[in-house]
Amino acid sequence: MYTVYSILSLALFVVVSPYFLYQAIRYQKYVGSLRQRLGFLPITFNIDGEESIWIHAVSVGEALTARALAADLKARYPRLRLFVSTTTIAGQQVARRSLPDADAIFYFPFDWAFIVRRTLTLVRPRMFIMMETEIWPNVLRLCRKLGVKTVVINGRISSRSYPRYRLIRPFLRRVLADIDWFCMQSVTVTGSLKFDSLEIPVSHLVARGKPRERALRFFRVSPSRAVIIAGSTMKGEESAVLRAFERIKSMSPSALLIIAPRAPERFGEVERLANDAGFVSMRRSALPIDAEPRADVVVLDSIGELAQLYQLATAVFVGGSLVDHGGHNILEPAIFGKPVVFGPHMQNFKEIADAFLAHDAAIQVHSDRDLDETLLTLVRDPVRRASLGAAARALVEANRGAKSKTLEIIAHLLPPGDGRGRAVVRPFRPK
Repeated sequence: MYTVYSILSLALFVVVSPYFLYQAIRYQKYVGSLRQRLGFLPITFNIDGEESIWIHAVSVGEALTARALAADLKARYPRLRLFVSTTTIAGQQVARRSLPDADAIFYFPFDWAFIVRRTLTLVRPRMFIMMETEIWPNVLRLCRKLGVKTVVINGRISSRSYPRYRLIRPFLRRVLADIDWFCMQSVTVTGSLKFDSLEIPVSHLVARGKPRERALRFFRVSPSRAVIIAGSTMKGEESAVLRAFERIKSMSPSALLIIAPRAPERFGEVERLANDAGFVSMRRSALPIDAEPRADVVVLDSIGELAQLYQLATAVFVGGSLVDHGGHNILEPAIFGKPVVFGPHMQNFKEIADAFLAHDAAIQVHSDRDLDETLLTLVRDPVRRASLGAAARALVEANRGAKSKTLEIIAHLLPPGDGRGRAVVRPFRPK
């Protein structure tokens, strides 16, 4: 089965390689990361061959969630190095800024056995931690052979999605059997670590001047100015948001819309959509510091700033939900007590979305027209905004605590006193 999987994944790679080649030529993506994805890490990466804990965070959200564990893991396992891998370029950038406790950040290898062996030999993990449901069969199989403990945190396999895999269900069961602990978001062990990865807001963020908070200096917004933030939007959603914003502008001419497209390669496309709709638009990278944006629409063409900007919002729409992409993280605006709106497609965050709706802590819309009416109502009604925001903040606070449970599970699998750091790892004996 693993051989068939490897052959099929290689065939898929060959089929999609023209797309990656285009991305590399057009956007310079993947060029600088290819060696690491092939398992060739820098010679200085782990020059003394020390053992480690390896965290894999596929992209931005997972890298930010990993913050909840990184410092504690370094404190509990001082003799083990802490390495973090990402799949996306954006995730790599955020991990480098947000995870100072990591000894090194690198790109996740292609899931072919000969590449995975090379990477594991250099990383020398005692434990492999996957943020979210990132299941790579060859990585897990070789970790099992090596005796590396494996944990999935914030895992998600729903009753809706599992039946889709009928043809590969036996193989999927074998792969899951290689995982030592699967920490589900809601139905079993720990709860979602996303709640614990959020930082408690304070009133003096700008004065503190931390790097991740400097983004606020580009948005010295008047308190009377309505600010709508559309976060992590996907293709097909920006047009709906711009139409809704047109109605808001007719009522509140000074209103500001901040759009954060999920895909960096769409920054230019979204800017053109705003211009074509008749708005004065600017990119965040073109804004002067310590000034109020002189634009109707700002396209957030930076990585890792969205979470902090949510505190400026009058109302928030979380994208990937009006079109069928499974939704995105609604907790980041919620921790700031902001009213959150999302569409009907929240299957990737179903349990969290259902909890927010049950506690009247968010609004779900089902069409572009619903989005128009909902955002307009929230701008008009400060009492409704305050009620939704307070319920959202209270729900986040009530659900903290997954981190301590997760650390207990990790300690059970890898006792802190067992972090020897210089122990000899059993070598690979591939079949």
